[in-house]
Amino acid sequence: MQLYNKLSSDERSRMLDSSNQRRITLSFYKYAKINDPKKFRDKLFIFWDSIDVLGRIYIAKEGINAQLSLPEVNLEIFIDHLNSISFLYKVKINIALKHETKSFLKLKIKVRDKIVADGLKAKDYDMNNSGTHVNAKDFNELLEKPDTITIDMRNHYESEVGHFKGAVCPDVDTFRDSLPFINKKFKHAKKSNILMYCTGGIRCEKASSYLKKNGFQNVFQLSGGIIEYARQIKEIGIENKFIGKNFVFDNR
Repeated sequence: MQLYNKLSSDERSRMLDSSNQRRITLSFYKYAKINDPKKFRDKLFIFWDSIDVLGRIYIAKEGINAQLSLPEVNLEIFIDHLNSISFLYKVKINIALKHETKSFLKLKIKVRDKIVADGLKAKDYDMNNSGTHVNAKDFNELLEKPDTITIDMRNHYESEVGHFKGAVCPDVDTFRDSLPFINKKFKHAKKSNILMYCTGGIRCEKASSYLKKNGFQNVFQLSGGIIEYARQIKEIGIENKFIGKNFVFDNR
């Protein structure tokens, strides 16, 4: 029973170079109670390895956070497998606009304390009460309203590469640093529209819950993050208000 990678990154890279299979890059997350993350991790690894999934996946008692790639021919099998897991049934999947063969070179599924390092305690948030999800069209409309405060929930490097016009980009190195900064900076604006975005949505999910716990009343988050926004604006032909690039995947 294989529960770890047997190929080095160089060996995998050569295999991908010689393969004629088109690979799909995607991501998803889900906050859910997982009683035995280690057991769940092993089951995922066995099946995903068998269908040539490569990527970086974190599992914790609070849920799963996954960025991965797989052969396009196996996409339906992969989705069917997700749907066979009760809390991942019809989970929202963000499929990248551009697909790199070498987005990932190994399958890494790691058990962590949290799926996103946030520095919060359980009393600081309630995942049953997070912000309102908005699509690209509604996001654009909220972005233009004078009473909206738009906040980039990524680190300063990511926001320097690209961000939405008019967004507040906290000068922080990590997600955990941004939460107390935002709570303090905008404590006077708890009735304003707080519009949040991140790469795929997972950080906004936790951050919006944290802000609502701290008394912010009108909290919105870009559904599916910048990845899904890029897909939607292309699909429905609306203005792209994102300036620069969304740096997501490298050879991890």
